[in-house]
Amino acid sequence: MMDCPCCSGKTYDNCCESILKNEPALTALVLMRSRYTAYNNVETEYLYNTSNPKTRMEGSLSEIEDWAKENTWTRLEILDTEKGQINDNNGTVEFKAYFTDKNGAKQVHHEKSTFLKENGKWFYVDGIANPPKTNTKRIVARNEPCPCGSGKKFKKCCA
Repeated sequence: MMDCPCCSGKTYDNCCESILKNEPALTALVLMRSRYTAYNNVETEYLYNTSNPKTRMEGSLSEIEDWAKENTWTRLEILDTEKGQINDNNGTVEFKAYFTDKNGAKQVHHEKSTFLKENGKWFYVDGIANPPKTNTKRIVARNEPCPCGSGKKFKKCCA
């Protein structure tokens, strides 16, 4: 069994595979991870269909495919999440996607993405590239879910 490209620590078949095959993402973070995996797997239609219809660019399927194909996706690092849980209707996920570009240069795409849930389905809305650092630091309680998205309690994961 292969590890999931989204770096969740789970196997692909126990992580993003079912989401990419049309099972709804339950949280914004799950959608974010599945979208990274879709870039890795060049699943262009999934990326297009999980973009909010109000903000997606028409005719961008070929651009998405080119971007996914021309880069070698190496790692996803989740930095922070705000809201975006099962009972929320919006949320943000800040992440760094590491890749090697078509010229062989190592790159990092750092983004704070906004997600919206409409009719029970999460969508990527937009993102801020290289978001400014804030001075506020969110304190995670020991028994809260770990912000890295592993599914474990913080005390058993990144504490």
